[in-house]
Amino acid sequence: MLEEFKKFALRGNVVDLAVGVIIGAAFGAIVNSAVQDIFMPVIGAITGGLDFSNYYIPLSSKVQSGLPYVDAKKQGAVIGYGQFLTLTLNFAIVAFVLFLVIRAMNRLQLAETKKPDEVPADVKLLSEIRDILATKPRV
Repeated sequence: MLEEFKKFALRGNVVDLAVGVIIGAAFGAIVNSAVQDIFMPVIGAITGGLDFSNYYIPLSSKVQSGLPYVDAKKQGAVIGYGQFLTLTLNFAIVAFVLFLVIRAMNRLQLAETKKPDEVPADVKLLSEIRDILATKPRV
């Protein structure tokens, strides 16, 4: 059973998948930082300093108005639509960046497959014969 597990774990696909998951997690952290530290502050500045992550609708009378979203959740039920907007924007950015990366990879693969084919030997020989015959005078 241990040998089977080694074969499974060391197959190329499993290792590739593990590397992809690790890189994906790191990439997700970068995108989260870009959204929270770059895009959302810019959007907040455009909209007058609004912080979307603290927008919510209280569903309980226990929730005091004006509290940050995290504190409001502790007091009672709230709908955190600002947090939802932030995560939706995060998803859209991740999807767009992945689209750009995959598009670039597809273009690289397409460029590699468009290498000029080598002329087969018989075609090369026939071309040489044609060129020789073209130089001889016709009778």
